Amino acid sequence: MLAACSSNGSSQPKNTGNSANLVPADKFDLSQWKITLPMDQDGNGKIDEIDVEEIQTYAHPDYFYLDEQGGMVFTSPNKAITTATSSNTRSELRQMIRGTNTKIKTKNSRNNFALAAHPLSERFGAVGGKMEATLKVDHVAVRAGHADKPPAYSVVVGQIHAGKDKALIEKDFGFGWGNEPIKIYYKKWPNHETGSVFWNYERNLPKDDPNRTDITYPVWGNTWENSDAPGSAGIALGEEFSYEINVYQSTMHLTFTAPGKPTVEYSIDLSNNVDANGKVDKYDHPLGYLADWHYFKAGAYNQCSTKDSPGGWYTACPGTGDWKTDKANGDYTQVTFSKLVLSEATPVN
Repeated sequence: MLAACSSNGSSQPKNTGNSANLVPADKFDLSQWKITLPMDQDGNGKIDEIDVEEIQTYAHPDYFYLDEQGGMVFTSPNKAITTATSSNTRSELRQMIRGTNTKIKTKNSRNNFALAAHPLSERFGAVGGKMEATLKVDHVAVRAGHADKPPAYSVVVGQIHAGKDKALIEKDFGFGWGNEPIKIYYKKWPNHETGSVFWNYERNLPKDDPNRTDITYPVWGNTWENSDAPGSAGIALGEEFSYEINVYQSTMHLTFTAPGKPTVEYSIDLSNNVDANGKVDKYDHPLGYLADWHYFKAGAYNQCSTKDSPGGWYTACPGTGDWKTDKANGDYTQVTFSKLVLSEATPVN
């Protein structure tokens, strides 16, 4: 068995269980991605990250590997170590515009993109950008202590994250909170034949602002609070669909496609508070995400939190922390990508 080194320097298995013993970077361009995995192999109390250089020869047999068809598989159990700011586990890529140039820090402007409306946009690694993906959701968690809370039975498969930036917060312009202008969800209730695809826009406000909430837009099926079965309008587990996030200048253009389904498109200017339906949102920041810095993410961000608290995000999903047990119980999520491409933004007619 070949081995690759993790970011903590320990030996990691390269064998993925497929006949060719290939790793995801053999099939996908991961030259501008690092990955966060739901484990702490060096026991330092922090979630493991595999950087851009290491990911070129890296796979994990449980959480990140190529399947027999050459798909890039991400899995994440309900219960595992998480990032410091989240109660949800993830096996998820983070865009790294710097590539292997570690002299540029992760939060440095040259490693992230800005909107064209940003007054210092020329200092960033890119102005806007595009992410294209084709994927199928193989599994979502099948149990939840609070099934009525919207995140139950769901997974985020792509997003744009704005940077959490204390220095920017201190300038008191209303930026730097680390919110998400887009999160693409798949949700399937256990008793339904199909699930729903939708996306959320988070108002760019401080965490303690009661108006800081997610605005949900449908794609196929229902939105996340609707417990009705989507039927033929939905997407089944194992059924491929595609999304394109194209941030051109300061506008985010979205295109969703799937065989046999209508194409769904949205556009939203991220530098103001006009929503994706063309209406002014009086509760959002009037300049949207104009002065923030941004990066793409893709993979399996499990929304079935094991935390049991009053907040709407805490679904009390079961999990033991033992991968084999949790997989057998269905307490995990799995997503397989057949395409994932980053490129420059393109004009939209």
